[in-house]
Amino acid sequence: MKGVVFKGNRNLELIDFPDPTPGPREVIIEVKASGICGSDLHFYRNADALAAFGYSDATEPIIGGHEPSGVIVSRGKDVNESLVPIGARVMNYHYLGCGHCNDCRSGWQQLCPSGFKIYGATAHGAHAQYMVMSAETIVALPDELTFSEGAAISCGTGTAFQALKRLNLTARDTLAVFGLGPVGASVALLAKSMGAHVIGVDISAERLKFCKKLGVDEIVNPIDDDSVAILKDLTRGKGVDLAVDCTGVPEARLQAVQTTRTWGTVCFLGEGGKITLDVSKDINRKQLTLIGSWTFSSFGQMECARYIADRSINLSQIFTDYYTLDEAKVAYEKFDTGSLVGKGVFEF
Repeated sequence: MKGVVFKGNRNLELIDFPDPTPGPREVIIEVKASGICGSDLHFYRNADALAAFGYSDATEPIIGGHEPSGVIVSRGKDVNESLVPIGARVMNYHYLGCGHCNDCRSGWQQLCPSGFKIYGATAHGAHAQYMVMSAETIVALPDELTFSEGAAISCGTGTAFQALKRLNLTARDTLAVFGLGPVGASVALLAKSMGAHVIGVDISAERLKFCKKLGVDEIVNPIDDDSVAILKDLTRGKGVDLAVDCTGVPEARLQAVQTTRTWGTVCFLGEGGKITLDVSKDINRKQLTLIGSWTFSSFGQMECARYIADRSINLSQIFTDYYTLDEAKVAYEKFDTGSLVGKGVFEF
């Protein structure tokens, strides 16, 4: 089979790999969809990105892609046949820790103090026809959802869902979403399904227009408008109840803090970057709550999938670009430029 390997310096290669065989407690899935996520750009752009995950001693190429969904085609030793039937539709929880500590046992394997693997970064991922994974990382894909929707839930949309849980969003709230890429679009779509009033903020006119079709109530472009003033005006001078930053950009994070009302809550969802705040003015004297949210638990992934399936939410709306694996170079070149309006996915 062929698999996508990120080489850094905005290069990738389709490399031949042997079809995988399962080891003890492992399964093989035939990949049906593999999402393209912003986290992949770290490895696409930077040849040394793996070192940040403590995997600088890798001697073999790693297949990228950490948003898989597919069908189980093979089981290894000690995998329960009744629990993991051949042909089952599944997603992958893309972290694997020790499996025994409190964090792992509660579904948060990426918090494992002993370290963890990341499928698509430090272990082979889903940008290939087949993928080997631990049976512990299988998450069932509801029959109501497409494989591409399952791929989105496996990282970007699952991350959005977890952030809204952390924010304790209700239908009473006005939520500002800073950054309307695939994760921000998922935040907006899910928040609307929960009844919130949603304001989208982005510097891309195309993404603003796209998210307006998803149901966003108002849109703000910081290039054209004073975002803080506009958001205050839209909320009768009080500020939004909740804000989530999906960008990691310091200016957007600061605006999220400054536009949130007294007793409000801001969630930093975007990775990387730094921010400088006036603690007294921006936080203390507004009784503001700042929280961070990093992906989700394996239980949260299943909860997100069931939430979307049970409410018949059309998650496919967030997709704008579909590719075959042979088009990987074209796909990542477009994604890297920021011209991808919605979410991209490889379908097999």
